Amino acid sequence: MRPQRFDQAKPFLTLALVALAWLFVPAVAKRFLRASFYEIQAPVEVTADRVRALQEFWVLKTHTNNELIAAGRETAAALARYELWAQQQEQLAAENARLNSLLSVPPLPGWRYEHARVLQRDFTAWWQQIVIFKGRNYQIPVGAPVVFAGGVVGRVREVGAYTSVVELISSPGVRLAAFVVGDTRPMVYQGGENPAFGSARGQAENVPVDVVATPAAPCRLITSGLGGVYPPGLPVGELVSAELGADGLFKTGEVRLNPLLARLQEVSVLVRLAPEEGMALTPALP
Repeated sequence: MRPQRFDQAKPFLTLALVALAWLFVPAVAKRFLRASFYEIQAPVEVTADRVRALQEFWVLKTHTNNELIAAGRETAAALARYELWAQQQEQLAAENARLNSLLSVPPLPGWRYEHARVLQRDFTAWWQQIVIFKGRNYQIPVGAPVVFAGGVVGRVREVGAYTSVVELISSPGVRLAAFVVGDTRPMVYQGGENPAFGSARGQAENVPVDVVATPAAPCRLITSGLGGVYPPGLPVGELVSAELGADGLFKTGEVRLNPLLARLQEVSVLVRLAPEEGMALTPALP
């Protein structure tokens, strides 16, 4: 009877010994093992992404010629709109540079947009992080802000050889300074605990007492640029509630994030340029 009980308890004893031994492993060795595991796991994720892309390709091959012609016309119309928008942006950038020159305002730091495909999203941490298909091979730095068409996505937390982990704006680890559109008083945004398949939300602190927000009449939040991580003016979310805090000086509220965060396929990493590179990208004055 005793040998049988010992055999049943043997896996638990082995696990306990491994856990005890792990406590005495140096921190440097732990970081090395963690990084090595991440680099070994990355090719598996990349292969799975390539397989999904191949499946999508063969699905598109089943479309008829009429469907492809209609899609081509829609794409051409979208490109025409984007070309017009790009021309307007160039004109606005030139006008902004001219006014800054007249006012002797130093140029803002330049950014390089590094577009990347979303490689993986963990179902157990849906609102915590994503993995993108670019890393050190594209000079992606740790801490770089990540954006998409709807605003802030998050920031780069880890960088591997050719993949990177992005901590989402809905994660409690992301904290940034924000403004209400039309106001210049800064407040603090922080991600919160979100259910895996619910709506993404965050929290706002230090909200001015005269700011009123309801679900029917929310206030749009944008980045303030304070702290130097995120450029100013990027959409963060909508402030849908604001209640007076315990100190009676500021309000705290709930921030509703963009629902498109749950369906991200492409994002852009903002890589800060060196001063000489930023000056080279400044449009010439008319």
